[in-house]
Amino acid sequence: MKLQTQRFIDRWVGQLLCSAVSVWVRFTGLFGAPTQLTTAPKNILVILLSEMGSIVLAGPMFAQLRRQYPGAAIHILQLKKNQEVSKLLQLTQVQCMHSLDDSSGAALVNDILSISLKMRRLGLDAVIDCELFSRVSALLSFSTGAAVRVGFTPHTQEGLYRGSFINHAIPYNPYQHISKQFLSLVDALGSTGSAPRNKAAPIRDLPADTELSVAFANGELETYRAKLVADHPATTNRKLVLMYAGGGILPERAWPSEHYARVAKGLCAAGFAVGLIGLKDDAQLAQDLIVEIRDAACIDLTGYTRSIRELLMLFHAANLLITNDGGPGHFATLTPIQTMVFFGPETGKLYGPLGTRSAILESGIACSPCLSAYNHRLTFCDGDNQCLKRIAPDPVLQQALVFLGCSTREEFSSTGAAA
Repeated sequence: MKLQTQRFIDRWVGQLLCSAVSVWVRFTGLFGAPTQLTTAPKNILVILLSEMGSIVLAGPMFAQLRRQYPGAAIHILQLKKNQEVSKLLQLTQVQCMHSLDDSSGAALVNDILSISLKMRRLGLDAVIDCELFSRVSALLSFSTGAAVRVGFTPHTQEGLYRGSFINHAIPYNPYQHISKQFLSLVDALGSTGSAPRNKAAPIRDLPADTELSVAFANGELETYRAKLVADHPATTNRKLVLMYAGGGILPERAWPSEHYARVAKGLCAAGFAVGLIGLKDDAQLAQDLIVEIRDAACIDLTGYTRSIRELLMLFHAANLLITNDGGPGHFATLTPIQTMVFFGPETGKLYGPLGTRSAILESGIACSPCLSAYNHRLTFCDGDNQCLKRIAPDPVLQQALVFLGCSTREEFSSTGAAA
């Protein structure tokens, strides 16, 4: 199903359904006490329908859930296309992973009904809705039958109505990193009701890392590195820099391709290999860049990795990743690779990768960031994304060379890229 179709249904049908459910919950709850979580919950469902990168940012939340409720089975509800990441990261047992197929409206409705019935039979103690202002996720939190429903509330913000049946709601805070806000959802599980009565929650710092890892067999990474060199001899005895120049489902996130080309030329001239990564849909962009760069040390790796696991092995084999905002920058935090991530339509202050090996590159112009939960990530930009175009390529190249061990101005100038 197209993204715009999903947004249309969520906005109009979703609001009507949320209104009806809110009236029903208010009427049936007139004479009952506020619902609280049992001291030893058995089943907790986490609804996380966002992009794959959000799963990595939610890593500290899952770790805190396991620490706080060690006897509970943690269930996860995701879009089917994102489930590979949860299985790879072993966020929970496979039998506790549930999915929705959004390839068509009929498939989505069928899965919503079947998952709701399955969760009701299971007997959920609580559900955590990690989506910011999605009506379908809010309705799912109610349809699962969980007595304790945790999620974000827009409070008095207009245009983001999704009912009033989230009974342990916390205000969405656009000034705090999303990983901290995910942790606040865990804190709200044990509260007596919705915020701001949850002010007694712990004060938390931004998580230092994702608390996630992927185990590789002995020799697996070395074997993969040898295969990479055999398939692409240009990487022999060269440090490898990976570039993800695609914009994914939001093209306005992309740093200009001509800027990538300029940085790649400088890196190749300095003796490094450059690999252009991406999905098969990014192959044409990669070919266009290779034609412009005109250096044998620049290779096309789009479609080279057949899974997220292989992508992580590729990151292990490389030294630096230069990428637009998206999944690759977050997956890289699960490996030792240094990353440089461009932000503009969205901000690294809210969605930046966790850890100490990521450099956030932003221009800071007045209209940036323009994508948020408040406008359903629909930018008012006319396609001329100056927030990214104004990040000049030469300083990016210089910073990349520093990460790669070329720390002097002389070494940078010798590439000819700053001329």
